[in-house]
Amino acid sequence: MEDFTVNDVLEMQKKLQENYRDRWEPINSETGKSKLLWMIGEIGEVIDIIKKNGVHRVMEDAELRRDLVEEMADVLMYYGDVMLCYGITSEELKQAYTEKFERNMTRWKK
Repeated sequence: MEDFTVNDVLEMQKKLQENYRDRWEPINSETGKSKLLWMIGEIGEVIDIIKKNGVHRVMEDAELRRDLVEEMADVLMYYGDVMLCYGITSEELKQAYTEKFERNMTRWKK
């Protein structure tokens, strides 16, 4: 199976946005906050699945796991929309993530 990349997410979100451009909010910086709020709602659904069922059940029950992964996919979809709203590229995200990773690798050294 090939890797699933940030660019894949962005391309798929662009296609969704184009498909529903007459029904959904436009992708621009003005709707970025709205997309973030929708994403937070989806994160709440992820948390609810774990909170209501417990970690062990979510890990062992195939149906609950599918539900969890589906909700996480919803979070990722809104994350992609937020990136599109603010024009954030995968290269910018990679650079920021890498810099943060490197700082965190030495942050709590003994």
